[in-house]
Formats: sequence, C-alpha cells, structure tokens
Amino acid sequence: MSEREARAPKLASTRASALPVVAFDRGELGEILRVYGRMVAAGEWRDYAVDHLSDRAVFSVFRHSSEHPLYRIEKEPALARRQGAYSVMAQGGLILKRGHDLARVLKVIDKSLKLVD
Repeated sequence: MSEREARAPKLASTRASALPVVAFDRGELGEILRVYGRMVAAGEWRDYAVDHLSDRAVFSVFRHSSEHPLYRIEKEPALARRQGAYSVMAQGGLILKRGHDLARVLKVIDKSLKLVD
C-alpha cells in the first residue's frame, strides 16, 4: 500500500457495509406489499415505513403518517429455529401471530374479499 493510500480516509460505505443488517428479500417484500396494496385500496391503510436494524427488519403500517403504526411486521432471524422468524405485532405491542411462513403469518391482518352466500 502506498503512503498516499494509507493517509486517505476510508469511505463511509465501506464502514457501513461491515455492520450486519437484517433485511426483507424481494419475495418477502412482494408478499407484504400485496397485502398492503389490498388494504390501501380498501381505504384502511395509508402509509408505511421499512427499518433494517442489526437484529431485525421491520415493516410498519400506518393509518396516518403522524400516528403510531397500526401493525409491525417483523423478521427476526435469531428466532427462526424457535418460534419462527416472522411476527405481526399490534399497536400496543401484542404479538398477533408468529411463525416460519410469512404468508401464513400475514393472514392475521389480510382482510381480502370473501364470497358470502
């Protein structure tokens, strides 16, 4: 390494990439956004936020952007072998459903159209 390279400051992106971050993959986001789209079309949800933390990824759903989230969909890989990596939490912190399959966990908040006799 040359003297110039040794004195050059390291880029922030190289330091940030060294930290482990949990994120939703494309398939998981597709499932979440499918439910989110139906609920927006029904007029129940209006905004969302995605957080990628070192131990979990969180998709928060809001009725209004200035409120607390109605639901939080969390992916916590540390719990994958125990209760399941995915969970849906209500506004007060109550865990509505937890499991290994995201589609099954999301059914607790998915109010899709149902045929009535």
